[in-house]
Amino acid sequence: MDACLLHFDDEAASAARLAAATGLEARCIERHRFPDGEIKVRLPLERAPLPQQVVLLRSLAQPNEKLVELLLAAQTARSLGVRALTLVAPYLAYMRQDIAFTPGEAVSQRIVGGFLAGLFDAVLTVDPHLHRVHTLAEAIPLPEERALALSAAPLLADCVVAYRPHAWLVGPDAESEQWVAQAAARHGLRWAVCGKRRHGDRRVEVTLPEGVNFAGAAVVLIDDVASTGHTLAEAARGLHAAGAASVDVAVTHALFAGDALALLRAAGVGRVWSSDSVPHETNAVPLAPLLAQGLAALPRALLS
Repeated sequence: MDACLLHFDDEAASAARLAAATGLEARCIERHRFPDGEIKVRLPLERAPLPQQVVLLRSLAQPNEKLVELLLAAQTARSLGVRALTLVAPYLAYMRQDIAFTPGEAVSQRIVGGFLAGLFDAVLTVDPHLHRVHTLAEAIPLPEERALALSAAPLLADCVVAYRPHAWLVGPDAESEQWVAQAAARHGLRWAVCGKRRHGDRRVEVTLPEGVNFAGAAVVLIDDVASTGHTLAEAARGLHAAGAASVDVAVTHALFAGDALALLRAAGVGRVWSSDSVPHETNAVPLAPLLAQGLAALPRALLS
């Protein structure tokens, strides 16, 4: 296929893994920051013009500046003759707010989703934080076959069983059920889901599932994202109080804002495993093979 993989310098390692898995040539986009904070991008044309089909890799942790980069890069690619432009965003930001909870709130999922749909012909991501919205195409208004959400949950399960072959898998809240169920099904593991009441960004109340005896059990908390870590930490404390022999954590997206990882350790969490959607010391699951499969599943020609 006449295509290439564009990336930014801070994701060169991820791009190299994806290039190896797909056979695409990786080319780096140059960035320059002016003294006033504005950004200039320059697409790579030294070796050859851009092909008509381009894949752009950009994981959207710390997303605000990166969204501007996508705007500049995507529209420049179009001006250079690119007709089919696919975004691979292993972590996709701004998906959590899908309704306005109080009058006047921006529904960021709808706004950012529309923004991305206006720039790209296809979007591929992993475990987006969808709650009341059930498909990525509802959040990013593209044809369903061009809005592809993959899941790392089965891969996280493979990692877990290598260390905890008979673990209980537990979701820290109702939203995590979709991921913990997939992970458990991979190896026939037992699973359950906690209840949660949120009182703020860093104040949560977690209740363990009723009727489950965790005494002496190895438990692994499974979720799509770890941000502040407070929900996972509260669940870990409850599990230890219920007699769990060990509590570990496996998440797709290791955001770990501030002291989140230290908070988990203080709550008695042992091992922490994550995918490499966001570079972090806990990365244990490479996503390049999964992303390559996703790209292969997209329509062969996006030129229509």
